[in-house]
Amino acid sequence: MELLHSGKVRDVYADGADILLVASDRVSIYDVVLPTAIPDKGKILTQLSLWWFDQLSDVVPNHVISATDVPAEWAGRAVRCERLEMVMVECIARGYLAGSGLKEYEKDRAVSGVALPEGLIEGSRLPEPIFTPTTKVAPGEGHDEFITYGDVEVSVGADVAAELRRITLEVYRRGSEVAAGKGIIIADTKIELGFSGGALKLGDELLTPDSSRFWAADEWQPGGTQRYLDKQFLRDWSSSLTGWDRTAPGPEIPDAVVEATRNRYVEVYERLTGDRWR
Repeated sequence: MELLHSGKVRDVYADGADILLVASDRVSIYDVVLPTAIPDKGKILTQLSLWWFDQLSDVVPNHVISATDVPAEWAGRAVRCERLEMVMVECIARGYLAGSGLKEYEKDRAVSGVALPEGLIEGSRLPEPIFTPTTKVAPGEGHDEFITYGDVEVSVGADVAAELRRITLEVYRRGSEVAAGKGIIIADTKIELGFSGGALKLGDELLTPDSSRFWAADEWQPGGTQRYLDKQFLRDWSSSLTGWDRTAPGPEIPDAVVEATRNRYVEVYERLTGDRWR
C-alpha cells in the first residue's frame, strides 16, 4: 500500500486499483489540527458514514467497496473505496441559518447568491433548503469561499451543476427526514461528489458530526446558540480562549472538553442508528 495523502482527519492509501480511507481520531477546527485526539472519533465517523451510505443508496450511489476488506489494525475506521475523479466544488445544503451562512446573511441577506427573507436570526429555519456551494481549497492554501450557482455552472458546466445541486438537496432532504424521526435537526451538511464511469457518486464521509450541524430538536430555539451534537462544540470552546489566533499550532484540549466532545459524537451516533456505541 502507498500513502497518497494525510489530511486533517483521514489518511488516504492506494491499494491496487482501490483506495483505503482511514479515519483517525484527529480533530481540526478552522483548518487547524489540534494536538489532542478525541478517542473513537475516527471509528464513529466511519461507522456513521457507512450507515448513511446504506440509508441513502437509492438517492445516489457511493464509493464504498467494502468496510471489512481492510487491514486488521484499521478495522472499524477504514473503508475500501473506488477511486473517484472528485468534483472541485464543496456541495453544501442549508435548512437553517448558522455558522458562516449566518455571517453571509448578515452582510447582504443572501448566501451563495441565494436571496433570503428579512428578519431571520441565528438558528432560524429557512423557507426551504438551499444549495450554497463553496470553493474547494487544498490544505494550507486558505479557506473555502462561498460561490454562486452561476460560478458552479462556469466551473463544471450547466448539466453537472444541476446534478450537484439536485443530489445535494435530495441528500439533505432525505437525511433530515430520517434524523427528524430520531429527534435531531440537521441544520446543514457538506457532501463530496466525484465521477466514476461517467456517473456521480458520493465520496468521503456522509452526514457526520464533522460534516454537518446536528441539533437536538426538542431544544431548538431560534435566536442564539443551539446545543450542538457535532464539532461546533469545540469551535465554541476555542472561541472562549485568549491568545489563540486560529493558526497552527492549536491549543491542547482539556480532558473535560475531550470527554464532552466524544459524548456528543456518541450521542448522535446512537440516536440516529438506534445502536449502542461499543
